[in-house]
Amino acid sequence: MAIKASNVPAALTRGPLITLDGPAGSGKSSTAQEVARRLGFRHLDSGALYRALTFALLEEGVAEHTWGALEPFELDPLGLRVEAEDAAVNIYRNGVLLTSELRGPGVTERVAMVAGVPAVREWLLEVQRSLGAEGNLVADGRDMGTVVFPKADLKVFLIAGLEERARRRLIQDFAREPTMEDIKEMAERIEQRDQADQTRDHSPLKRPEDAVDLDTTAITFDDQVSFILRRIKDLTRLQGEI
Repeated sequence: MAIKASNVPAALTRGPLITLDGPAGSGKSSTAQEVARRLGFRHLDSGALYRALTFALLEEGVAEHTWGALEPFELDPLGLRVEAEDAAVNIYRNGVLLTSELRGPGVTERVAMVAGVPAVREWLLEVQRSLGAEGNLVADGRDMGTVVFPKADLKVFLIAGLEERARRRLIQDFAREPTMEDIKEMAERIEQRDQADQTRDHSPLKRPEDAVDLDTTAITFDDQVSFILRRIKDLTRLQGEI
């Protein structure tokens, strides 16, 4: 959908900024990516940023027991660079584009710990806000609508049942339908992650007060995307086809 400034309320002339927040496995990243693709917007996957920092800390050999005491300036030498390129937001380390490295088991096991480090969240705050400065962005995470973009034009809070979230995460990681035993084990891990996200001192996961709720437990992926696109269409007051 092309957004024309003349047809958009004054508050949106910079281009709409949409945030999707929610717990692990609620569908926010895949949904945000598809919404951004259909609109021709950029997609900011904040989880990838935390994974990139986790990967860099591990590669640099920074001792895990020191992570909690890191200062923001100590993250600069890790060689990370975030670039908005065409419709993508890409992450580089020492000039090399990071892709599959972000999904390695070592990163997955430690990313929650890194996400709770105040210096990490402070260091990434301006990076994320700079990417949203011109709008036309769909950002997903756990504090996008509360901390990073508190004045976003549309905020959506996604939820889903715990077992369904576990099933989705396993399919994402292993590209196959999981067993019930696998789901139970993953559900326990996600529940622990939820607890850590909701109780951390810095930027905890919580629903933005002005968010639209979307329960994705029993609806299709296309329905999730369509729900958000309708909201954006209403927001921009455009009659064109999305």
